[in-house]
Amino acid sequence: MFNDLNYNTGNETDSLKECIARSPILWNELEKHPEKFRVLTGERTTGALHIGHYFGSLKSRVTLQNWGVEMFLVLADYQAITDRISTERLKESVFEIILDYLAVGIQPKKTTIFCHSMIPALNQLMLPFLSVVSMSELQRNPTVKEEIALSGAKSVSGLMMTYPVHQAADILFCKGNIVPGGKDQLPHIEITRLIARRINNMYFNEKKFFPEPELLLSAPILLGIDGRKMGKSLHNAIYLKMTADETAQLIKQAKTDSNINITYDPNDRPEIANLLRLYSLCTGIALEVLASQIEDRGAAVLKRNLTEAVNEYFKPIRERRNQLKSETDLIWKILKEGNIKANEIANQTLSDLSQAMHMQYY
Repeated sequence: MFNDLNYNTGNETDSLKECIARSPILWNELEKHPEKFRVLTGERTTGALHIGHYFGSLKSRVTLQNWGVEMFLVLADYQAITDRISTERLKESVFEIILDYLAVGIQPKKTTIFCHSMIPALNQLMLPFLSVVSMSELQRNPTVKEEIALSGAKSVSGLMMTYPVHQAADILFCKGNIVPGGKDQLPHIEITRLIARRINNMYFNEKKFFPEPELLLSAPILLGIDGRKMGKSLHNAIYLKMTADETAQLIKQAKTDSNINITYDPNDRPEIANLLRLYSLCTGIALEVLASQIEDRGAAVLKRNLTEAVNEYFKPIRERRNQLKSETDLIWKILKEGNIKANEIANQTLSDLSQAMHMQYY
């Protein structure tokens, strides 16, 4: 199903090459043997979700859920304050994200949705996890470096620096062995695997109490309308909740180039390539075919066609979201039930680890 996705950019590390090669095999295994896997993924609670989230992870989560793979989605509110102080809008963000989940097809009876801050035992795992990683290992993480650069902060909090360990606790508390996401998540997965391996070696006689999770690549990363990585903090994203008119206005502003002839050239024409990539994701038509259909009619025609494709694709999702947004009690009931389940699992995991560490005193 996903074997035809092109992840290669020509400058991958050996780890990334291995991940790219492994992902199609993983997809096949997940479809044939869903009972062997437990998926953990989620979002920082910094606002509603955008189409980059959808094609990068949400769509694949729905597929995995429908195959019968056990799924846990964490709303990482503690991680949301790694690079900001205000917490006033966290509750609103949690509500918006759950609404997006339901709109795209996440089913709470099949998928557990829970909130990071409401699972004490999960967060307590941070302490033994931190004890097995060095500061230099945390400082080398390229994703953390990027987040620090994007935040524009003059200094870095300890919470930001330990961000990869937060993610490790999120993944390993439920013994997740698959994490869907983009290439940028690979450094976090590698830290998680390192922590699992060291904890297993130190306290479980090298038995695999914690799995070493794998990254499951879903789709290429989409750029924002300004040509940078699509992100909430950069104000360059098309949100799932946007109206058709708001979407049209954003796409109209999208950065292109001076060459009127439309071609798919991700190296020399990244902005045009990005628009074609989104167009292809919404229509299922090959990139080169879409480019050949427009050719010398230019970026204006590409943007007009893309707008129609995006609005048509997301129309049912937006309609369902609008229908559900007044169901406040339902949203919080879903979160409460997910928190109860996640707490039961986290308490058991922490108890087992504490026993292995000889730290249960009565």
